[in-house]
Amino acid sequence: MSIEWVNRAIDDLRAWGRAHGREVDADEARLLCDYASDYLDVNELGDFTSVTFEELLLNIYPRKVIAPPESAPETVAAARTLVDFLLETEEIGGKMAARMRATLDRIEPEMPAALADTSRFGMAKSLFSAMGADSLDGGEDSPPAEDAQEGEYCECPGCSPLPPVRLASREALAEAALRVPLLTDARRLVQWMLAGGRTPTRKGALRVRDAAEASAQLAVGDPAFLWDLAVHTGLVETEGAAVFDGDDPDPLEVWAATVRFAVEKDTGGAFSGDRLVDEELYTLLDLFYRVQAPVPVPVVREYLEDEIGLADEGAELDLEEAGRRLAYCGLLSRGEGTLELTPLAVWGLHELYDVFGMDAPEAPDLAEADATGLIEGLLAGVLPDVAESDIAGWLARRSPAGAAAELLGAASGAPAVARGVAVTIVDRLGAEAEESVRGFLEDAELRPHAVHWLSARGLAAPTLTPDEVLWMSVDMLALALPAAAEDPEAFAENMAASGPPSHVIEEMWRVDHPDAVDVLELLGRSLPDQNAAKAARKAAFKARSRAIG
Repeated sequence: MSIEWVNRAIDDLRAWGRAHGREVDADEARLLCDYASDYLDVNELGDFTSVTFEELLLNIYPRKVIAPPESAPETVAAARTLVDFLLETEEIGGKMAARMRATLDRIEPEMPAALADTSRFGMAKSLFSAMGADSLDGGEDSPPAEDAQEGEYCECPGCSPLPPVRLASREALAEAALRVPLLTDARRLVQWMLAGGRTPTRKGALRVRDAAEASAQLAVGDPAFLWDLAVHTGLVETEGAAVFDGDDPDPLEVWAATVRFAVEKDTGGAFSGDRLVDEELYTLLDLFYRVQAPVPVPVVREYLEDEIGLADEGAELDLEEAGRRLAYCGLLSRGEGTLELTPLAVWGLHELYDVFGMDAPEAPDLAEADATGLIEGLLAGVLPDVAESDIAGWLARRSPAGAAAELLGAASGAPAVARGVAVTIVDRLGAEAEESVRGFLEDAELRPHAVHWLSARGLAAPTLTPDEVLWMSVDMLALALPAAAEDPEAFAENMAASGPPSHVIEEMWRVDHPDAVDVLELLGRSLPDQNAAKAARKAAFKARSRAIG
């Protein structure tokens, strides 16, 4: 995003700070100038106005910049320093400086809320913010950025700690590597060259004549690129103009070399069909790796054009074609309007991070964990398909009675969210688990769930008291606290359709449940029925008073 005037301005700002003994946050000032240039048509320092700062800090930053609300004071401080610099270098006059300072005074208390307002997020920020708070802060283990000064660390999401990933088995990966169309075509080309006794140039490149014939006879798009890839990955060996078949290379070694070739070499668009996308391929694949979910194509476009700055190049990105090409290369898979890494690409990047000396943790197989490990692993965040596989594998290793005993034992005394995970899995079990479930009727927190489980299967069960029914209502709502924090609108819709009635809410304050206050406060904020919401707020007040008393 930076352009020449921004570079000069930041250099001048640094020099001014040194001359006046002022501490200058040059990185934050550069970001202000970059976004002013990109979105507000600011082409020199003198173009800054009070309106520029208002648009930047209350509209552009919340929409584009991935930053926590608590970073707002640093941004405002950098803006104030920039105003002082503009005034002293006579880029602006005294009246304009006064208006700018008044605007910043007004903006400062508003900006944290603006940064936290998810309704203002652009598509790319909405998606990549979902990588979590840890990805917004560098942390002690974050690797230093390539262009960071000594002693400084990059705090961008791309340099934050990598998330744990689940890797497919080596057998499945090796089989997938043999089916990658790109490598299949490279092997076909190698065999065609060997069968015809053809040789490369003395520098090892494919001859122009051979490239033309291979394109026609093998129906491959870029024989010269395929040949270079084959040489780089060990599918073929050359000595001068002599050529030899590769020594039965390991499919995964070939694939790892392919990924390195894609992200380290100047491929000129050979992988994606677009030179600009190829140049940013590592950044793009790295973000897919961190998100671990399908990404809508419009979000990818916005990220490449606005955040990476490819729009500055003036070229029109054909992401449909790029997605198709990268799928052919084995790097991405395409869904209905989405893109995501293939399991093979996840493994390849994991290997690449290891080569780079980065800590790339591997998520454990939860099917092999104990009950506590299974619950904690699922709560840590696992993709739905992976979670389903883990749960099925875990249950397959145990009898229904044994699984119920382990899960409910791990949930006893645990927080509501852990109890909810355990009970949800136990709900999959049949009547064979009756004895184990019945054994938890004496556990005050698990008793309501055990009674419900028995009753749902037509088995003899005690009747819950009104207090136990009320406790279970609070407990079930407590399970929704994390999801409600992430998507309050969806929670409000669910409560509108199936939330507890006012007369039940009014009594919830009496429940001796550790999450009662949080649940009632959530209902008070979320219930669309004003009477029910008012009842929840009153009950929350009573619950807090009860806890204090």
